[in-house]
Amino acid sequence: MQCDVINLNNDTVGTVELDDAVFGADVRRDILARVVNWQLAKRRAGTHKVKGRSEIRGTTKKAFRQKGTGRARRGSMKAPGLRGGGVAFGPTPRDHAHDLPKKVRRLGLRSALSAKQQAGELVVVDAATIAEAKTAVLARQAEALGWTSALVIDGEAVDTNFARAAKNLVGVDVMPSRGANVYDILRRKTLVLTREAVDKLVERLR
Repeated sequence: MQCDVINLNNDTVGTVELDDAVFGADVRRDILARVVNWQLAKRRAGTHKVKGRSEIRGTTKKAFRQKGTGRARRGSMKAPGLRGGGVAFGPTPRDHAHDLPKKVRRLGLRSALSAKQQAGELVVVDAATIAEAKTAVLARQAEALGWTSALVIDGEAVDTNFARAAKNLVGVDVMPSRGANVYDILRRKTLVLTREAVDKLVERLR
């Protein structure tokens, strides 16, 4: 399919051919959910921890005699049922990451790109470069283009001036094509690709 190519001044400078296999695939919402859950699970620190009854500081003396009081038997004041006692079956440090087949990850990325294209939220720019690393300059251009929430994906490497200018720009993220992922694509409204990024993504996902 054909897509117009613009520059940062919002002028049309040509067209680019988008591969249907990458940008025109069926949008699998179930696959998108699986990939997002996989990404977020990998990010979790897994450092949550509570103390069990064996880790609570306190006496192990029997609180009162076993029989004759009419109360339930009590062997330790560190039992989970008591205030200040240990937690039963509480969280412990662990790794939340789980496996996801590479084919599913590739399908998820194709679905995310296709979803943006079908929703009309895909923009192709000639190049993501600016002369000076000035956030104010890029902010004016982004406002004119309507990029209030945008992910800009460049080719092999991101232009240094552009990356520095966008660093303090709220709602705009920048990354190279090798860092393209489902979660970051879906969390921003507009997906901005350079010509080089389109070629790299097609090469990666074909």
